[in-house]
Formats: sequence, structure tokens, C-alpha cells
Amino acid sequence: MSTTPEATGQAPVPEPRTPDTAAPAAGAVPAVDPRLLVREKGFKGYAEEFVRRLRSGEIGSLPVVVGLIVIGVVFQLLTGNFITSYNLDQITLYATGPGIMAVGIVFVLLLGEIDLAVGSVAGLAGSVWGVFATDLPDSVAILLGIFSGALLGAFHGVVFAKIGVPAFVVTLAGFLGWAGLQTWVMGERSTIPTPIGSFVGDLTKYYFSDVAAAYGLAVVVVAAFYLAQALDSGRRKAAGLPYRPQSEMLLRTGVLAVLVLVAAYGFNQEKGLPLSLVIFLAILLVTDFVLRRTTYGRQVFAVGGGIEAARRAGINVDRIRISVFTISGTLGAVGGLFLASATGGADRSLGGGNQLMMCIAAAVIGGTSLFGGRGKVWSALLGILVLQSIVQGLNQLNLQSNAIQYMITGAVLLIAVIIDSVSRRTQKSAGRA
Repeated sequence: MSTTPEATGQAPVPEPRTPDTAAPAAGAVPAVDPRLLVREKGFKGYAEEFVRRLRSGEIGSLPVVVGLIVIGVVFQLLTGNFITSYNLDQITLYATGPGIMAVGIVFVLLLGEIDLAVGSVAGLAGSVWGVFATDLPDSVAILLGIFSGALLGAFHGVVFAKIGVPAFVVTLAGFLGWAGLQTWVMGERSTIPTPIGSFVGDLTKYYFSDVAAAYGLAVVVVAAFYLAQALDSGRRKAAGLPYRPQSEMLLRTGVLAVLVLVAAYGFNQEKGLPLSLVIFLAILLVTDFVLRRTTYGRQVFAVGGGIEAARRAGINVDRIRISVFTISGTLGAVGGLFLASATGGADRSLGGGNQLMMCIAAAVIGGTSLFGGRGKVWSALLGILVLQSIVQGLNQLNLQSNAIQYMITGAVLLIAVIIDSVSRRTQKSAGRA
């Protein structure tokens, strides 16, 4: 007996169509990337996009940039001479050491973890260099100091990743233990002056006095920034993705050019381009490339975004954790050498005081999330500029008291964390987290 639809009196059922054979809906409008519409509207489109990003919690580095402007204006009004080439030089001098250490903290925060031992690691590395610099070649002593920091960072990572001890506990123990080891390494000496001719002494005291150096670096930075945008736009255009138009790239490049050329002019009004700034920028460029342009960097963000998802994606989570803490220890040691250079040598208090607070606060204030998976190494630069500007401004007002500096820094840090928390919650509600 026939069982076809016609035989049973039922309406024939149409065969399902594959996506290749499915006919497009009548009158369907092809989807258009909203970013293309933004650029087509010109300034109005960008203004609308800016408001949308604010409402959805995608504020990026806006708060810290606004904060820097407010700090500059307030201290200029209070002192009358805050925005000067001398203050620019002083802020750079004392910001590089903690800033380099903060770059390592950014890597750790991207995992959603914390490194409380970075100050002690910096102090111990500086002491190791100081002890060996008296008897060994300067280059060997420097390498031993940096290697000691890398070794301690790797130790933190192994205990955290392989044994399962929380990073907070491991690094808190390191904060105490390495400070004690630093005292033991120093022995009976309370200070070890920087040997004459040591490269460590030049880290914060050498300047490229030729005016062409500062302006030349500014031109290189601006040209590299434009070239990076052009290459990125070219790749996106070839792939059929939204890309920045020429006018937008020129506008962004023009703003950066004004900032860096003004900074170059300020440096040339004093001693010239500081070597410390050149090294700091080089570290920022290398680490930024590693995080944004390499497979390893994407894995760091993936682990910070979700450990279980990262494991299922085939990422060796333990390897990433150990390597990140090794990077933090290494950069902590490099920062320790800068601290030793700024203070004239190694001593028992090197890396102590508020150095740990400055490093962590710089990373967070600059925009790196405490919850992991979001941030940039440039956060370290922005954050340390905010903190060191506050310190320099208070010094000009004769308010050098640690109590006042701690209270203000704590308040700024709390505000940064609140902004991060509110931004994260807003993004979740907008379906973007």
C-alpha cells in the first residue's frame, strides 16, 4: 500500500534546503558593519560611537588620560610652575624603575593573579648586582642580578602552577623571605655605592644632550605609529574587514606628534633625552608586541579570560603561569637596577617602602583589570605617570609626608578599581563582557 503524502491525503513536506541552495529572503538587506556607518557619518558618527562606548563600559584609557590632565591643571594652579621641563625630567627619572616593574605586574594581572614580591625581588636583584659588582666585571654582575630576579619569579610560578598554592600566598611569602635574603646578601654593609664607570650608574644619569636625539626619537615614534596603523588598515582592507580611513590615521598621528614633540622640547630645555626613558620605551614596545602580536600573548589573555576554556583549547596553562611570573621577576630585577641607579647604589631598603604599592597601583590605575583578561602594557606608563606626577606635585607643595602621599595614592587606586568594576558590570549588562 502506498504511503506517499498524496496517498494519505497529507500535504507534501518540502525537502530541507542546504545553506548553499537556500534562496535569500525577498527584500533582504545585506548586513553592514556598524563601524563602517560610524566613519561614513564623520564627526557625528564618532561622537555617537563615543557615547555608545561610554554607556557600554568600553572606556579604555580615558579615565587615566583625564586624570593626568586634571593633575597637571590642579598642581599648576596651586604651584604656578608645575608644568615645566624640570618637573618633566624629575618625573621621568623616578618613574622608570617602578614603571618597568609595573610592566611585569601587568602580565600577572592579565592572568587575574597578583605578585606581592616584586619589590623584594627588585631589592634582592639590586643587592646581588652590588655585591658582585665590586669583584666581577660590570656586565657579569648585571646579568647575575637580572638572572636572580628571573629565578625567583620562576620559583613563584612553579609553586603556584604545579603545587597549587595561591599566588597571593606564594608572593606574600616571597615578599617577606626575599627581603630577609637581601639583608643577608648585603652582610654587614648597609650600602654599596655604584662603582665608577658602571652602566647601572648611567641608567638614570646619562642623557643624550644633542637636541637631535630627542627630536629624532619623537619623529621615529610618530612615523612608526603611522606605519603600524597603515599596515593594519591594509591587512584589514585586504581581508574585507572595516579599516581606518586615511583621515582618521592622520588625525591620530597628528595628536601623538604634538604630544611627543612637546615632550622632546621639554627634555631639550633641561639635560636632553634620558637614557632611562629610551630603555623604558623599548621594553614597552617589545612587551606590547609579545602580548598583542604573538601566539604566546593571545594565550596569556585566554588563560586570564577563563582557565578551563583555555585548557580545552589546548593551551598549556601551567607553562603560561610559570612564564608570566618569570617575566614579572625578570622585569622586577631590571627595575631594581634602575632603583639602585637612582639612589646611588644598593642598600638594605632598596625595593622597600612604597615601591610595591607604586607598581601595582600603576598597573591598575593605568587601566589593567584586576579580574584578568583585559589590559595593556602601556597601562604601566600611564599609571606611573599619574602616581609620579602626584608625588612631584606634593613635593612642590612641601607635602613630602608619606602619610599624605599614601592617602592620596590609596584614594586614586580605589577610584581606579571602582571604575574597573563599574565598567566590567556595564559591559556584562550590555552583553560585551
